[in-house]
Amino acid sequence: MKKFMDQDFLLETPTAQHLFHDYAEKMPIVDYHCHIDPRQIYEDCQFDNIAQVWLGGDHYKWRQMRSNGISEKYITGDAPDKEKFFAYVETLDKAIGNPLYHWSHLELQRFFNYDGVLCSKTAQQVWDLCSEKLRDPSMSARNLIKKANVKVLCTTDDPIDDLKWHKLIKEDKSFDVQVLPAWRPDRAVNIEKDDFNDYIDQLEDVCGINIETVEDLKRALHSRLDFFAQNGCTISDHGLDYVMYAPAGDDEIEAIFARKRHGEVLNRREIEQYKTALVLSLAREYRERNWVMQLHYGCLRNNSTPMFNSLGPDTGFDCISNYTPAEQLSGFLNAAQSNGGLPKTILYSLNPADDEMIGSIIGCFQNSDAIGKIQQGSAWWFNDNKSGMIKQMTSLANLGLLGNFIGMLTDSRSFLSYPRHEYFRRIMCNLIGGWVENGEFPNDDELLAPIIEGISLNNTLRYFNFVLEQNQA
Repeated sequence: MKKFMDQDFLLETPTAQHLFHDYAEKMPIVDYHCHIDPRQIYEDCQFDNIAQVWLGGDHYKWRQMRSNGISEKYITGDAPDKEKFFAYVETLDKAIGNPLYHWSHLELQRFFNYDGVLCSKTAQQVWDLCSEKLRDPSMSARNLIKKANVKVLCTTDDPIDDLKWHKLIKEDKSFDVQVLPAWRPDRAVNIEKDDFNDYIDQLEDVCGINIETVEDLKRALHSRLDFFAQNGCTISDHGLDYVMYAPAGDDEIEAIFARKRHGEVLNRREIEQYKTALVLSLAREYRERNWVMQLHYGCLRNNSTPMFNSLGPDTGFDCISNYTPAEQLSGFLNAAQSNGGLPKTILYSLNPADDEMIGSIIGCFQNSDAIGKIQQGSAWWFNDNKSGMIKQMTSLANLGLLGNFIGMLTDSRSFLSYPRHEYFRRIMCNLIGGWVENGEFPNDDELLAPIIEGISLNNTLRYFNFVLEQNQA
C-alpha cells in the first residue's frame, strides 16, 4: 500500500515519477487567470489564521460544508474563525474522493510543512501550527506567491477599473512577480441585467464620453482597451451563459441598445443579437492588439433565489448547464474569423460532455497565426479534479495536439491555491507516463521533456507572449 500523499502521490509508474520529478516539479508557475485581489498583493496582507486564508470567499469549500449540513453561520456567517475552521475539518473527514481533500493537504504540506492528516482529531494541532506560521512575515501575501514559485499572475478586472494597484505593484521593485490585469467586460455585454444602464453611466464618467449609441459604447470600450494595454494587459476574459451567434444589422443593434437605455425590457433574441455584435466587435479589437480571448461558458448561475438574495453571486449556488449549441459556437468563431480575424482564443465549457465537441471545433479554426491558436482550456471549476483533468487531456490528445496545450490555471481567490498546479502536473505526468509504460509513446526524453515542460510552462509563455524577467528565470 502506498503512503498517504507522499512524494510520488498520483504517480503510479516509474516513468510518471521521472517525468514529474525531473521535469515538471520545479518549473515556475504562470497563473494566467485568477481572481486574487491586487490590492492585497500590493499591501502584502497578513492573515491571522488558516480560516481567513482558506475559507474567505472559497465557494468550493462552502458548497461541501452545506452538503454536510453545516449551518450558514459557520460558512458565511458571523461565527468565530476557529469554529468555521473546525466545521470545515468536520466536512473534510467525509470528503473522500473530492479534490478539496487533496488540495487542502497539498497546501498544508507545501506552505506549512505539515505532512500529517487533517481530521477532527488533529484540527486543534493544525489550527495552532498554521496560526503561528501565518503570523510570521515570511507568510505574507507576497511571500506566499513567491514561495509557490509564481512568476506571472493575471487578475480579473472590469474596464472601469483604474488599475491603481497594478501600477503600484509594478513600481515596487522589491517584488519581482509580474501582476498583470486581464480585461473582463461582462457588465458591458450583459444588457439583460438590471444594473446595465447604471454601468453604462459609470463607463461614461470614466471615459468622458457620452454613450448614446452602440458606436459610442465601442469608442468608450476601445479607449479602455488602450488604457489596459498601457498597463500590461494582453488577455481578455468573458463569462457567458453560452457562446451565442445571433447576427443582426447595425441599425437593429442600435435600436436594441436605445430601447434598453430607455428602460424597456428586451426579449431573448434581442439580447442575443446585442451580445453577439458586441463580443464580435471586441474580438476584432483583440485580434488587432494580439490579445488572447478567453470564453468561459456553460454555467447556470444563482440557482437558489433565497440564497442569492441573502448572499449575492459567486457564493456556491451555481451548476453545470447542459445548453451549449455547437452550431452557435462554430457560428461565432466563423463570424469572428470572417469579420476582421479571430484572435487567439481559449474555450472553457463547464460541461465535461462538451470536451469532444470543443476538440473537434477548434480544429476547424487553427492556422499558422500561432501554434495552437485555438485552445481548449484546462478542466474548469466543477471539472478541475482528477477524473475531469484526465478526461479533458485525453479528449484533447485524441482530437488535437496535447503537446501544444497551455496547461493549468488556478481561477482562484486564494493565495494558497497554487499547489493546484502541482496536482495538475502530477496527473498530467501520470497520464503521459502511463502511455509510455504501455508502449503507446516512445520512452525517449528528447521527445517527452519538451511536452512535459511545454504543458507545465513553456507553451503558456509562448502563447501569451510572456517574457520572464532576468531575475525571475
